[in-house]
Amino acid sequence: MKLTSYTDYSLRTLIYLASLETDRLCNIQEISDAYGISKNHLMKVVHHLGKLGIIETVRGRNGGFRLALPPGDINIGKLVRQTEDGFYLVDCFNPDTPNACVITPVCGLSHILREALQAYLHVLDKYTLADIVKSPEVYRELLFKETQ
Repeated sequence: MKLTSYTDYSLRTLIYLASLETDRLCNIQEISDAYGISKNHLMKVVHHLGKLGIIETVRGRNGGFRLALPPGDINIGKLVRQTEDGFYLVDCFNPDTPNACVITPVCGLSHILREALQAYLHVLDKYTLADIVKSPEVYRELLFKETQ
């Protein structure tokens, strides 16, 4: 299974925010520069994370965004579920896709893949953003080396 770029950028944004020394506001350009990723994609990600209540956005000239929750309250499994469109490992899992597979009614593979997906999500559910960013100073060293 491969996560979408959208989920990847969501996770990277949260890692960046969790790495900040203070509760300061940051902007999309900072994150775009740090990771070398598209500002346009990040705008969509930041907007969605704001709607989910994971980040707090402040409008205006000196505006920006920051984490709205402590890193320990941001569950990775929940975030992945909220940022992925669907977990259709194969076409027959997607109810919106016309099913062309003739063995679907008797297929033993679908049960195995569903079990694997549940195990995958179960592992992600055990971790929070705090588990990822245990040493924010190490992340800062890598993310902010251009500005030092």
